Amino acid sequence: MRRLIATAAAVVLCASLVSAAAVKKYGKPLTIKDTTKISDIYAKPDTFNGKRVKVTGPVVDVCSEKGCWIAIGSDKEFETIRFKVDDGVIVFPMTAKGQNATVEGVVNVTVMSVEEQIAAAKAGASAEMAAMHGGEAGKEMTKEMKEKEAAKMKDAKPFDPKSIKGPKTIIMIKGEGAEVF
Repeated sequence: MRRLIATAAAVVLCASLVSAAAVKKYGKPLTIKDTTKISDIYAKPDTFNGKRVKVTGPVVDVCSEKGCWIAIGSDKEFETIRFKVDDGVIVFPMTAKGQNATVEGVVNVTVMSVEEQIAAAKAGASAEMAAMHGGEAGKEMTKEMKEKEAAKMKDAKPFDPKSIKGPKTIIMIKGEGAEVF
C-alpha cells in the first residue's frame, strides 16, 4: 500500500513539474537571438524607438478587458514595459500574471505633451491608455474600458492639471510574439 501511495505521489509530482515547465506560445515565433534589458531601453529610449527587440521578465500585470497587453517587470526596480498587441490577435489570460515571459516586438516611444496628458485625464484615461490608442484619449476604448479607467482615476487623488510638470515619455513594445512560462 505504501508503494502504491509513493508511486501515485511521484506521478502527481512529475505531472506538476511538466505542466509548470510548459511554455505557452502566442503570436509569431520568437526569432531574435539576443535579449535586451528593459533598463537599457529606458536608459536610451530614442536609440530603441522603432527597433525590434526581445525582452524577458516577470509578468506583473495583464489587461483585464481584452487580454491585449501584459506588463513585464524590468531588471531594475520600479520599471515595467507594456507589451501591447492588436485586440484579438493575441489574448493573454489573467493567469499569465506572476509567470515569466519572453516577448518580441517593436519598441514604440511616445512623448505626450502637457496638453495631451491633461486632455487624456479629462477624458477619463491615463496617459498610458491614451498612448496605446494612438495618442487620442478614448479613441478606441470601449464604454467598459472608459468606465474602468475612470474608476481607477477616481480612486487616485483628484486630478490637478498643475500636477503635470512637463512632457511624459511612454515606452511600449508593439507585440509580435510571446512565450509565457
